[in-house]
Amino acid sequence: MRPPSFLEGVALALAASIAGSILFTVLAPLFSGATVLRLLIAVIGFGYLIYLLRRSPERIGRISALAVWVVAAGAVWLAQPPLVLYLIIHLGLIWVIRSLYFYGSVLSSLADLGLTGLSLAAAIWSATHTGSLFLSLWCFFLMQALFVAIPHDLRTRANGTRSAPDSEDRFQRAHRVAQAALRKLSSTH
Repeated sequence: MRPPSFLEGVALALAASIAGSILFTVLAPLFSGATVLRLLIAVIGFGYLIYLLRRSPERIGRISALAVWVVAAGAVWLAQPPLVLYLIIHLGLIWVIRSLYFYGSVLSSLADLGLTGLSLAAAIWSATHTGSLFLSLWCFFLMQALFVAIPHDLRTRANGTRSAPDSEDRFQRAHRVAQAALRKLSSTH
């Protein structure tokens, strides 16, 4: 399976923006605005979670991750915290799932947390300046599409070397040491 791409993220941003705008327009006359926004946050968050789990190279724990998200989202729905806290909790759930399934280091995960914060800031900026749900969702998910640029293990990029060599690297190193020992033995006799 090929990893997710930025263009795929752009297409997802467009789809989420259109779907969210249509759902809000249809549901706003039937329910209160806050209830519709909570429902949109949960539905779009669930859809994004499904996308992440389907695109992840990891196969283990998908059902558990999905179950944890559903239970946590249900508990938050029943607790009815303020809308901003409700949104932050959902973003936190998405961040944890993405960190577990796409990153191999704490630094990469923290970079993703920063990206999530910037995405939220872009969405809030868009909402305050335009008043458009479509543009707010577009800005948020467009920024989220950049998560593909964060390396799996940021320590590798920062240090230029792997901090935890995998088995092939250990084998190659042992092979070189053995060859050097054989050369040293053959040169002394």
